[in-house]
Parts: sequence; C-alpha cells; structure tokens
Amino acid sequence: MKKIIIFVLILGLVWYVWPDSKYEVKNVGNANHAIVVLGDSLSYGKGAPAEGSYPALLEKSLNRSVINMGLNGDTAVNAKQRVKTALDYHPYMVLIEFGGNDFMRGVAFNSTLEAIEKMIDAVQAAGAVAVLVDTGGNYVMGKYSKAYKKLARQKGAVFVPGILDGIMGKRELMSDQVHPNAAGYKMIAAKVEKAITPYLK
Repeated sequence: MKKIIIFVLILGLVWYVWPDSKYEVKNVGNANHAIVVLGDSLSYGKGAPAEGSYPALLEKSLNRSVINMGLNGDTAVNAKQRVKTALDYHPYMVLIEFGGNDFMRGVAFNSTLEAIEKMIDAVQAAGAVAVLVDTGGNYVMGKYSKAYKKLARQKGAVFVPGILDGIMGKRELMSDQVHPNAAGYKMIAAKVEKAITPYLK
C-alpha cells in the first residue's frame, strides 16, 4: 500500500511539473535573422569592456548580428517606449531583461509585469521570438523570477532563468555589488545561449 501511495505521488508530481516545462514558443522559424537585446545595465555590460558584454559575447559565439539596446538605469516601465526602435531592426528574436532597477526604484510590481507583458505582445505581434530574461541573483528577486516564468509560459515566450544565480556575491565574478565583471558576463552569455539556441533557426 505504501509503495502504491508513493507511486501515485510521483505521478502527480510529474503531471504538475511537465506542463510547466513544455509549451509552444511563438514565431520560431520566422524569416528574420538579427537578435536584439532590450535591457538595462546588465545587458549594456556595465562593469566590463564593450566587447565583454553578454550580447557581444553572444554575437561572437552565435556568429549572427546581436544588437545591444541595454541602457544603464532603465526600467521595464520606461523601456516599453523603446520597443518600436528594437523592432525597426526586423529582429528574429528580442531578449527582454528588466526588473532590478524597477525593484530598487520602488516601481510597483504589477506595473513592471504589465510593461513586460506589453513588450512581449509587441515583439510577438511583429513576428519575432520573445525571450524573457530573469535577473535572479538573490532571494529578493524571487517574486519576479516566479512571475516571469509564469508569464513566459502563458505568452509562449522563451524563459531564461536567473542570469545572476551563482554569480552575484562572488568577488571574482563581480565588478561591484550589482554588476558582473568580464568573467561574470561570460557565464551569463553561456546561460543565455543555452536557453535560446533550441529556438534559433
């Protein structure tokens, strides 16, 4: 009887987790080529030379155009005004990375989610693949991470979990308390590349 109960519990767990990880990503295989990164200082590459930012490293590794639209200090609420410029590049894929500044500046959590949802909608309406990049890094951002994962699944966007996980707090990987150094960005680039590669044509 005990074995049967354990078996049923395992089946229930598999049923609960499986739909969470398997969903259709919209616009995969579209006719465009470039990748645009729309983000804040983490995408800009603050703390490292320009060639050491994770978008620059992705461009070199993937051998395709990666346009870095990272802007120091930007928030999701402000960045939704920049989506049109990102789409002017006719991208195959747009990476959306925000949250840290929204939190630090006291932007309402729901306002941040609403802005990101609108960015995803705009990207997908233009026929590109939307990628939601989660900052992670510490327990404070856990609320964002959970909501981002759910939003990505609901919208059919690629989700990149916790790019600062395993980096933040390690002196050898950080240029200051918030931003990685070149070695840290190299790890971020690897995480992002792993997440997006299955959806590149």
